[in-house]
Amino acid sequence: MDFSEDTAARVVQDSFGKTPDPRLQEILTALTAHLHAFVRETRPTIQEWDQAIQFLTAVGHACSDTRQEFVLLSDVLGVSTLVEILNEREGGTESTLLGPFHMVKSPPRSLGDNIDLVGEGEPCVVSGRVLNTDGTPLPNAEVDVWQCNEQGFYDVQQPDVQPPGNGRGLFHTDAEGRFRFRTVVPSHYPLPTGGPVGRLLQATERHPYRPAHIHFIVQAAGHSPLTTHVFVAGSPYLDSDAVFAVKQSLIVDFPESDNEQEAVQYGLRPPFRRAEFDLALTKAPT
Repeated sequence: MDFSEDTAARVVQDSFGKTPDPRLQEILTALTAHLHAFVRETRPTIQEWDQAIQFLTAVGHACSDTRQEFVLLSDVLGVSTLVEILNEREGGTESTLLGPFHMVKSPPRSLGDNIDLVGEGEPCVVSGRVLNTDGTPLPNAEVDVWQCNEQGFYDVQQPDVQPPGNGRGLFHTDAEGRFRFRTVVPSHYPLPTGGPVGRLLQATERHPYRPAHIHFIVQAAGHSPLTTHVFVAGSPYLDSDAVFAVKQSLIVDFPESDNEQEAVQYGLRPPFRRAEFDLALTKAPT
């Protein structure tokens, strides 16, 4: 009954005292403390609090099978990247956020396949190895890849233009831990701005752009999964990514190649772009 400005947080925290799951109790207790401290600090009006509830409701309504507005909100507030940093293990390739466009399964593909199903844009060959932290190759590692097209759109954003699975592929490394696929050089692009998160960016005069990148999720037996990006060197917005995901170690050169022999090997005509890098996984905790 003793619920006042001074006691409110403690009273709510006490209500979680019988929570069977100790981790859930810890999270709810801390959340209550910080949320109540925020409310006491900012002292929102009833109208402002109602606007906040309406905003979160709109974020939920904007979610669908092919769009995750709550992930987008977490991304633009820097929370997704912070969670990745707090969970990162030293020694492997740096991780990044998942992003809002990993909403559909990537189609299985063979090494060397072309994930560009449209045939437009600057052709590119991407290859590398999956290793553990001591440099040992990891054969049969799963490499899940997705990216936007040369115009900055993912397949789920243009269902009438791009065929399903365009820019996506699920590969497995060979006996030497190598992966390889053809694609087009991705473009920088704006986050979806037609929803509540876009209105938030507009209200704060923040740009919505992300630098050009390719997403990866890499998994291998006995190792912790890795979610990361590879950013195209020289892309605009590397220094002001709207979701704070750029790390220097993940910026990779995509140089132009005129090598005719290599072009024939990949079923291309020169010139084409070439990117090669390794992805290192840490051992799974025991």
